[in-house]
Amino acid sequence: MPDLPPPTRARYLVLAFLAVLVFVLYLDRICIARAAKSMKQELGLSNAQMGYIFGAFTIAYGLFEVPTGRWGDRFGSRGVLTRIVLWWSVFTALTGCVGMFSWDSGRSIVFGLGSFSRDIPLVFDTFVLLVVVRFLFGAGEAGALPNVARVVERWIPAHERGIAQGVVLTAMQIGGAAAPVFTDRLIQYVGWRMSFAVYGCLGVVWGALFYRWYRDDPAEHPAVNPTERLLLARAQRDAPGGDHHPPIPWRMVLSSGNVWLLGLIMTSSAFASYMYMFWLPTYFNEAHHVDLETAAWLQALVLVGAASGAFCGGYLSTLVVRWTGESRWSRRMLGFSLMASAAMLLGGSVLCFSPIQTALCVAAAAFFGHAHIANWWATTAQISGRHLGAMFGLLNSLGVPGAFGSQVFMGEFADYRKHLGFKGRDCWDPAFFVYAGVLLFGAICWLLVDATKSATESD
Repeated sequence: MPDLPPPTRARYLVLAFLAVLVFVLYLDRICIARAAKSMKQELGLSNAQMGYIFGAFTIAYGLFEVPTGRWGDRFGSRGVLTRIVLWWSVFTALTGCVGMFSWDSGRSIVFGLGSFSRDIPLVFDTFVLLVVVRFLFGAGEAGALPNVARVVERWIPAHERGIAQGVVLTAMQIGGAAAPVFTDRLIQYVGWRMSFAVYGCLGVVWGALFYRWYRDDPAEHPAVNPTERLLLARAQRDAPGGDHHPPIPWRMVLSSGNVWLLGLIMTSSAFASYMYMFWLPTYFNEAHHVDLETAAWLQALVLVGAASGAFCGGYLSTLVVRWTGESRWSRRMLGFSLMASAAMLLGGSVLCFSPIQTALCVAAAAFFGHAHIANWWATTAQISGRHLGAMFGLLNSLGVPGAFGSQVFMGEFADYRKHLGFKGRDCWDPAFFVYAGVLLFGAICWLLVDATKSATESD
């Protein structure tokens, strides 16, 4: 029998596609944070209103994650991912099309719950339209990460998945780190409205290239030689979403302690992450009184810390399990240690004096806070069986309360403190203790997770 040639490397091009995808995903998601100052001034919006506009994306993202994750399991990620990217790109561009207007019908509806009732005026204005556009943007992005996880499981051999997950998570955070700096430059040259149009075009280009090149089954791809096909055969056979699509055992899933614990961990993590993504430019501008360009660079520094943590976390997730030879306690202790460190550093950032010191401390918190995500991802894959797309969507969507609450809480908190007469950092800094406490709660939840216990299959 002749020796087989060296394996081709089509799987690495697939990984490159995924890295670019999540880079653009976070670029489009976070660019509004830098544009928020201009939007508030031009459209007459408050911090609290911007918090709800940010949060509308998160609600839709959570609602549609499970269905689109399941679609990937059933129909393949090629078409589903292409649809996802094209949809969110359109609504990214439409965000820049919203003008200032107000329509009041003069009528209202009565909302009642028990003894509580309130008249809600029927008003459609700039704020409401932005909420709708960002909601539809979130509906478009939903399912992207569950389908990315599914592609990794099908195209990347088991011994390379930890590193692959680290690469994807790092690219995601690099997109987040690039967003404030790129958006700052774009706004200077073309204005905040055209910036959204430019970002929307990036997704259209990616979608066209991906749909032309990618195949759901590696064996069908002309760039995969027989040696690489053999290498990927086990990944393809064991991956979720093969030819057999058993029904999801929802009763077993929803009674699994792992599912709810991992959901609480994700919502705790998202509570801090979405503050980094959406509120840091405003925080540095209004609390530390730095200009918007400097605020963008300080946010970028924090998100570089997050990117570095995501990259290192991919290696840690693989190496710790390899060193210990078991995954139950190693994943528990790794997750706990990383999130607890993030909590302490975020709380400690309030004690820093200068903007750069604060940014460095928050960047360190973001490093540890994002290093645990690869461990969370690996644990999710381990307990999901053949339903990874739907399960990842479910568990990731359980982070919505934290993501939405984070964006609304910070805006309401800052406006409330300002109303009480506080100024500068006194309006913002006490909120950081709340974020630190939520991270610490997530760390404690890690101590109860059992990665060896499936949520979809009986022992």
